[in-house]
Amino acid sequence: MAQSSLKKETMGSKLFTIVNTTLLAFIALICLLPFVNVFASSFASTQEVVEKKFILFPTTFSLDAYRYILSTPTIFRGLGISIGVTLAGTVVSMILTALMAYGLSRKYLAGRDIINFIVVFSMLFSGGMIPTFLVVKAFGLIDSYWSLVFPVAINAFNLIIMRNFFQALPEGLEESAKIDGSNDFGVFLKIMLPLALPSIATLSLFYGVAYWNTYMTAILYITDSTKWPIQVLLRQIVIVSSGMQAEGTSVDVIPPAQTIKMAVIVVATVPMLIAYPFVQKHFTKGALLGAVKG
Repeated sequence: MAQSSLKKETMGSKLFTIVNTTLLAFIALICLLPFVNVFASSFASTQEVVEKKFILFPTTFSLDAYRYILSTPTIFRGLGISIGVTLAGTVVSMILTALMAYGLSRKYLAGRDIINFIVVFSMLFSGGMIPTFLVVKAFGLIDSYWSLVFPVAINAFNLIIMRNFFQALPEGLEESAKIDGSNDFGVFLKIMLPLALPSIATLSLFYGVAYWNTYMTAILYITDSTKWPIQVLLRQIVIVSSGMQAEGTSVDVIPPAQTIKMAVIVVATVPMLIAYPFVQKHFTKGALLGAVKG
């Protein structure tokens, strides 16, 4: 009877695995289809885009949309600005987030509970667009690249994840280091940060994606069009493509607006897709480690 029961459980487990795998593969396919459609439509010819509403594989490849987007040198300037803001912003955000998270994770910090409450409160209520703009203006950051970084340098959700990670580490690590003569900054730099690499990789991806997608802050704080990041420039290209040819372009015939929109999505997404595999192995681990304690 025991062997028969074990055999039934094994068969049931195999059946569950098959059904589960099939279901998840189907869901993954549904999620993947829109991306395939966007990518395929960006390479489709004008006639095919007009005739078909959904394209999974273009019958005739065309690079007209990409030629149109890349025909102006301002697009490369925008890419450079976005890359610079993303790298600098991610570094600044991770430094500030890690320092503040480590401090708030220490039980002996004076006023720790009040500061933690303020951090959580900021997730629910913010000052609003106009007060934030006035603060940025008061600090003289209008038309400065730092206006895209400092107002959003610390994300409360990311801060809580890293704080929880530091809280989950054994207190004996800190005590042992201090017995050996290390100070608080030494403990943080030599012991806590190396252990927090999975969390750092995960939050760096979060911050990197946020900075790469910078749009509204650039619209509010950057008035000089030569300082616009790639997202704002791509929006301008889409708007212009719906009307007249963009100034400075070398393309005689403007592709359909739908094709240009798809190509814009690809151009804006590919850099993040390239960066993701480098932190993928740390992504799940880092996010879960920060969720051990409340």
